[in-house]
Amino acid sequence: MARILTGTQSSGRQHLGNILGAIQPAIELSKDPKNESFLFIADLHSLTSIKDGKVINENTHATASAWLAMGLDTEKTVFYRQSDVPEVCELAWILNCFTPFPMLENAHSFKDKVSNLAEVSAGLFTYPVLMAADILLYDANLVPVGKDQKQHLEMTRDIAGAFNHRYPGTFILPESKISEETMTIPGIDGRKMSKSYNNYIDIFLPEKELRKKVMSIVTDAKTVEEPKNADSCIVYQIYSLVAGQDEDLEMRRNLEAGNYGYGTAKQVLFEKLMSAFAYEREKFNHFYIDRSKVENELKKGAEKARDVSGPVLARVRKNLGFNLK
Repeated sequence: MARILTGTQSSGRQHLGNILGAIQPAIELSKDPKNESFLFIADLHSLTSIKDGKVINENTHATASAWLAMGLDTEKTVFYRQSDVPEVCELAWILNCFTPFPMLENAHSFKDKVSNLAEVSAGLFTYPVLMAADILLYDANLVPVGKDQKQHLEMTRDIAGAFNHRYPGTFILPESKISEETMTIPGIDGRKMSKSYNNYIDIFLPEKELRKKVMSIVTDAKTVEEPKNADSCIVYQIYSLVAGQDEDLEMRRNLEAGNYGYGTAKQVLFEKLMSAFAYEREKFNHFYIDRSKVENELKKGAEKARDVSGPVLARVRKNLGFNLK
């Protein structure tokens, strides 16, 4: 049996890129009886970019509602909020004391900000160590990550390996699991769909707001009559990820034949998003309104998570020589 751990940040609402690239693959993995799945919402990580507790709390609730709406089974998955498991903070401190400065200095999360060190907090600098603690605290075997997070998983293995060299057998070295098919989901401006770029499509928006977002997808200046290159069309790129094979082929043919405007293509995409996620949109609204139900699921998950994290941290403390009697 493989223990699979997935983390999702509460830096904003979950968008189409999150759903296709992380949520749906993680839920599919959790359905395999050979797998034991852990899923946490990384609200502590969000503090590196958001300092308003109310915003983080709202984002956490919306994120949890999205996962539940997409069909996450909390009987098959340990679903919890990072900050509800305090053991992770103690382990992060311990790992910080074994992590060399140059390793963190080389992390993408730090190097992206190095031009303005005034914006770099100690939390951002040690972000990869907290991520390592998130993983190692649960003896995870597999960690699904995007290409941009692969380095942090490699750092986790390096940190755990160095610790094991001093204290053999303390940590399991996790493996990364990267899905090549859903590596990059295009945003409305053609770049990777991301909260950071504010170019994402939130499928749980009210109908009018969702349509407005879809209609804002960037296109070239070709007229309705002109043939268009489907492969360079952002509308088509997104549509092909949610449409069936026949629908995909129909839009491609229409674009390449001409007399088919981008406005029409956007309307088709909007209607597809509405129909493809109709049930999930309804479920999201149910969970989003019923905050107590979502909170109860997270609290139950945290209890299950601590059943695992407690013994792992005790093993670390024992190997370090703490609390020996």
